Amino acid sequence: MSIVDSVSDLITRIRNAQMAHKRTVDSPMSRGREDVLKVLVSEGYIRGYTVLDCPETGFKKLRIELKYFEGKPVIYEIKRVSKPGRRVYSSVKDLPFVKNGLGINILSTNRGVMSDVEARKLSIGGEVICSVF
Repeated sequence: MSIVDSVSDLITRIRNAQMAHKRTVDSPMSRGREDVLKVLVSEGYIRGYTVLDCPETGFKKLRIELKYFEGKPVIYEIKRVSKPGRRVYSSVKDLPFVKNGLGINILSTNRGVMSDVEARKLSIGGEVICSVF
């Protein structure tokens, strides 16, 4: 099975697993997915993730540990902003706030994938991958 947009697939897997109150969710391994997960871990939206070898397929996969607070998912809303058919770029001064600063945007910049908070500190813009609240 070929997946055209791996980050959208990751976001959908996380959203579906949290609606079903799963503790973990598996996703195929890719560098883009891992970069997004690093930002989610550093911002405290997920507990963590591990890279696992899958001997039956020969490929690696990511096991994501979801985070809940008082029985409710920590990620209230996660959605893809920039899509393969419509890329969304933003300079640092035009970078939108998510829910008046309560959430984050995840950006792909020339210095790597980072949250909008880090991008504002470094005064750089980039492609807005997704928003998390």
